[in-house]
Amino acid sequence: MTVFTVSPVVLDIPGRPVDLQLKVSAPTEGVGLPILLLSHGQGYSNHLSSLNGYAPLANHWAEQGFVVLQPTHLSSRSLNLPDTTPGAPMFWRSRAEDMSHVIDRLDEIEKAVPQLQNRWDRTKIAVVGHSMGGHTASLLLGMRTEGVSLKDDRVKAGVLLGSTGRGDAVTDVVKEHYSFMQDADFSEMTTPALVVAGDADASEHLTTMGPDWHADPFHLAPGPKDLLTLFGAEHGFGGVSGYDVAETTDESPERVAAVQQLTTAYLRGQLLGTTDWQDVATDQGSIESK
Repeated sequence: MTVFTVSPVVLDIPGRPVDLQLKVSAPTEGVGLPILLLSHGQGYSNHLSSLNGYAPLANHWAEQGFVVLQPTHLSSRSLNLPDTTPGAPMFWRSRAEDMSHVIDRLDEIEKAVPQLQNRWDRTKIAVVGHSMGGHTASLLLGMRTEGVSLKDDRVKAGVLLGSTGRGDAVTDVVKEHYSFMQDADFSEMTTPALVVAGDADASEHLTTMGPDWHADPFHLAPGPKDLLTLFGAEHGFGGVSGYDVAETTDESPERVAAVQQLTTAYLRGQLLGTTDWQDVATDQGSIESK
């Protein structure tokens, strides 16, 4: 399916240090299109963690009939905000608020992208996040951090890729610089979600628990939840954050294809009720459900 992109769409958010910019990717044909909010992770590159990243996923989902909305969060290296900015360096609360602002401003986005007029279904919204973006997505799905709930009931499903886990298994570096991760509470994360974890994703800079830490959102949250464990996958899942990214430690087009196909099938099932995603065959991983 042919797709188009419009970028940047700029939203003026009162109190935000800079305007919220996002990229819109969508198919050129079709109506009743479901909406995916894609939250970027962090990383060493300047622009992968922004509206310009995650092309292997955003392009694929748009080709498969979704409208993909990618904001640039305040934590992005591309913005290079001063460390003295309130909420720095990770802006965990602002990141989740960005996504709710995007939903609030769909009318404004449609005016900026008139090709979407009368073509998307605003009742069918899901959130997807990778790494720190997974933390953001988890907040929208009902996870609490520092006792704060930012759950958005307009979000009907989520996909968490290499997301953050329990707070008592983080490293000293995380305790010192990202203390909010110590307070993760998954007990009220009731929205349906697919948790994607790599069995080789040790993330030693984040956790002392090893790869199992990234499966915590499945094990510690109430159902309905699904867990996809990808064999041999490290934190980049074969290269989901960009094409030919040097910081991907497990380069694998086959693994990226498995992520594309399985997440698409899951999201279609949750938002459109048109497929049993577990029927999509793959030899790349195992599936558990509750």
